[in-house]
Amino acid sequence: MSKSVEIKLESLADGSISERFNQELQKVLINIADPNTEAKTTRKINISLTIKPNENREMAEVSISATSTLAPAKEVLTTIIMDRDNEGKPAAAELKSGQRGQTFIDNDGDVADDTGHKIKRIY
Repeated sequence: MSKSVEIKLESLADGSISERFNQELQKVLINIADPNTEAKTTRKINISLTIKPNENREMAEVSISATSTLAPAKEVLTTIIMDRDNEGKPAAAELKSGQRGQTFIDNDGDVADDTGHKIKRIY
């Protein structure tokens, strides 16, 4: 082969670069739309071609890959109340009321203790 030949990216490996790009782009778009991720975090799509020539330098294998870097899910914070049970063993429960020892009205409209357990009403 004495003259230079141009290889078009869009036709290399029967268009697999475009296919891989679109797969990763879909992942990025889903990640951007996810309200559990930070909106302004930068996402990336990396396309890599690895070219491995043979000993005679007459042919080369080309490995094509595409990867994406997505935004991680946002942290979710909660508070736990720590104490000891009746046997002296460590115990914990999630704080639901916002303040230790405070009762509150839960989503069902019932009175609950600080860990969300319903308090029975005595009439």
